[in-house]
Amino acid sequence: MTEALEGNPLQRNILTVMLFIAIVVLFQRRREFFSLLRVNAPILLFFGYCAVSTLWSDFTDVSFKRWIKALGDPLMVMIVLTDPVPSHAVKRFLAWTGFLLVPVSVLLIRYYPLMGRAYRNIDGKIMFTGVASDKNMLGAISLLFGLGAVWRILHWLQERHPRSIRSLMVYGSVVLMVLWLLRKANSATSLACFVLASVVLVVTSIPVLARCRAIVHLVVVMVLAVSTIALFFDAGGGMVQTLGRDATLTGRTDLWDEIIPMNGDPFLGTGFESFWMGSRLEKIWSLHWWHPNEAHNGYIEVFLNLGWTGLSLLAIVAVTGYRNALNKLRWDPELGGISVAFFVVGMTYSCTEAGFRMLNPVWICFLLAAIAVPKSRLLQTSAATDSRETAATPVPQLAEALSYPRSTTYMDTSQLRYVWSIDPRTSHKTEL
Repeated sequence: MTEALEGNPLQRNILTVMLFIAIVVLFQRRREFFSLLRVNAPILLFFGYCAVSTLWSDFTDVSFKRWIKALGDPLMVMIVLTDPVPSHAVKRFLAWTGFLLVPVSVLLIRYYPLMGRAYRNIDGKIMFTGVASDKNMLGAISLLFGLGAVWRILHWLQERHPRSIRSLMVYGSVVLMVLWLLRKANSATSLACFVLASVVLVVTSIPVLARCRAIVHLVVVMVLAVSTIALFFDAGGGMVQTLGRDATLTGRTDLWDEIIPMNGDPFLGTGFESFWMGSRLEKIWSLHWWHPNEAHNGYIEVFLNLGWTGLSLLAIVAVTGYRNALNKLRWDPELGGISVAFFVVGMTYSCTEAGFRMLNPVWICFLLAAIAVPKSRLLQTSAATDSRETAATPVPQLAEALSYPRSTTYMDTSQLRYVWSIDPRTSHKTEL
């Protein structure tokens, strides 16, 4: 409990360095950074209220330090979205991180059990954690980077580049490892979110369906409705039991009944990241052997810390964030598809886990989906993507390229002498 108040010095120093690096990078990209700030007022308002709420916290200094730490989440996301080609930056972020965390988790669980496994205090049952601190966090990591792999596979099925068959095999292997990790983690929430978000990815990867907003709205509403009915209505009791959980969601509903009345100010909350400290935490731990340190519900977590005011601001962020994800889907379908999927994950995952919490990978990916990108940058991204994908097409294939349905650029990569501008109506070459 002392560490909860004072923090871990090593983690604090690492996060401070990363925060400083983020500020330096965004200062170098200040034009793109300020353009993002101008179109993301709801997120700025939400984080601004979080800062103000530290004033009425029982532990003001601790709460303010945690707010500083929480700023790292949107700053890191903005580094990705201020990249010259945001969709490519998202690919690199998901690929590099996923290629590290997923295989290493498998390695630790299989061959280094002292590092990749833990044991419950009550009965000594094994919990598989991999690189994470607990099984639920392992499930969240597997969920997000598994979706990233599914996203890349669907893109490959559209393009069908013969040279990228190795990439297909790599991403397919990641999906298989993710499914194995989800089974080992026994995280029903992550597994259900993976299936539901994969459905969203499939729909948004089909151009005919993605261009019809009514269909996208229908799929998103159906996914959110399925998760809500399954968790909070009697009609969904059988669905929850199918995932191996009881009607109390493994004790979550009992915990919710206990902690909601403990919020001393329902309108303003206890202060940013302040509920799980002091006498409240001691009382809760005396009632539960598993010593919970979160509400296991993102919406209740926000209510406890920020009250109805914070929950209302979060609702505004969610509504505008969904609109922003749809705009990405319209102007940059590739980036938009994963954005809509991450939005769905954030909304559904937070029904049984504290998904809207600082440093949580689900919260980070939710911000990645919800933060608006100016239309002009999305159009530049789409144009750059087309140019990069077609630049490798050799000149001997120009005859076939003349029938290509839209204007693109083809470059002779062997000599880099001519740039061919191909259009169904005109064709000319320009010497470099």
